Amino acid sequence: MSKNKDENSYRSILKGTSVFGGVQVFQILINMVRGKFVALFLGPDGMGVSALLTSATGTVQQFGSLGLNLAIVKEVAANRDRPETTATVLGVAKKLIYATALLGASVCIILSVPLNAFTFGSSEGNPVWFVFLSLMVFFSIAGSGQMAILQGMHAVKRLSVSSLVGATAGLVFGVPLYWLYGTDGIVPAMIILAFTTFVFYLISVRRELGGDKGNPRLVWSEHGALVKKLISLGMVLMAATLIGTITHYGIATFLRAFGSVETVGLYQAANSVTNQYVGMIISAMSLDYFPRLSAVAADNRKVAEIANRQTEIVAFLTTPLIVLLILSAPAVIRILQSDAFLSVTPLMRWMGFGVLFRLIMFPLGYISYAKDNKRLYFWMEGIAFNLLTLVISLVFFTAFGLVGLGIGILVDSCISLCGYYVVNRHYYGFRYSRQSLKVMAYAAVCGGAALGSSMISSAWLSYTLMSLVLAISVAVAAVRLRTLLRK
Repeated sequence: MSKNKDENSYRSILKGTSVFGGVQVFQILINMVRGKFVALFLGPDGMGVSALLTSATGTVQQFGSLGLNLAIVKEVAANRDRPETTATVLGVAKKLIYATALLGASVCIILSVPLNAFTFGSSEGNPVWFVFLSLMVFFSIAGSGQMAILQGMHAVKRLSVSSLVGATAGLVFGVPLYWLYGTDGIVPAMIILAFTTFVFYLISVRRELGGDKGNPRLVWSEHGALVKKLISLGMVLMAATLIGTITHYGIATFLRAFGSVETVGLYQAANSVTNQYVGMIISAMSLDYFPRLSAVAADNRKVAEIANRQTEIVAFLTTPLIVLLILSAPAVIRILQSDAFLSVTPLMRWMGFGVLFRLIMFPLGYISYAKDNKRLYFWMEGIAFNLLTLVISLVFFTAFGLVGLGIGILVDSCISLCGYYVVNRHYYGFRYSRQSLKVMAYAAVCGGAALGSSMISSAWLSYTLMSLVLAISVAVAAVRLRTLLRK
């Protein structure tokens, strides 16, 4: 059995998704612990300062990195079975990683004064914070780049271990600074977290490559085409992400204009809870799925095989989780928000059902990017589906109010799923297997049954039926996943 074939077996897909899912859960717990210490030692004001600094530097990182991470994953994965080509790709990727890290750090220093004014206002904050945070930006971009190399090499164990150890070390060494220095310890703690994470990723990359391999001298005549390819792929991804951000900003602005500030707050609360719940699943799948897809991108038959298998695994793994989200929505809102936001429960339940289709759609979304079709990816992911999201959200909010946004997400997800299928069918001959269609139908029935049960006026009957759907979905997932693991 070849390496790629073994990596693309049901067992490998499930193992990779489970490992990275565990990493995501652990990192969320680490962030919750860090947040608890920030609240304990710094109070509400300190939490506000920490959140603002994290948001500001995150934006600098997003633009400074030029969106290169996924492009690096794609190129490393596509060439890792060709040692000479891999060495060249790694060499160019490493140099671009450090160049973009320097770019991000330089932007943070040069714009320290306006960044501080925009973030805190002219009379608050301290521009020197952003000068020092340039170190954090450098190590964060460089660390993400090293992680992308590990992801492209499909080094599941090293990537997961370095993520866990780096995050834990950052917590252990950073938290005492909150206790010792209060608000003044926030910036050093952020730098330490970024540095420790970078170091462990760097060590893992060196061990994976057996030393400092893949460092050829960069010659433009030889490597210029690869540099342009990586940067253009990264810029397309960054542009699509930016358009998505603008789309959500547009929705929030519309809600404020035709609803109220409270409407925006309720929508953001439901969106935040749902994204926290589902983002972990998507991150776990993307870490494992995209490198495998990129490695066989030239073969349409293998691409279809991987995408179909991933669809089956996604449906079986996420259906119980989505049913659980619909069932436990009030409790989740109380834990992550407060009782004041319980009115968004119906909205969140509709969102959950819609997100189920978005998760099922997930394996199709990366195909054009893996195949290096930048224009198609940009027009689909960046323009068409963001425009669809914007229009549907505005129309359904106008027609049905706040809960209409949840219904809109369901409609948007179903149309997008059909759109992705039609496009991939036309360009790459992709077809869903009969098994994938059956699994998708099962997921839709379970999700629809849970959502329908949640609308029953009798609380006792409603929760009994939702619990029954949850039990059935868990049992079916356990039996079917065990069967798939034997294939």
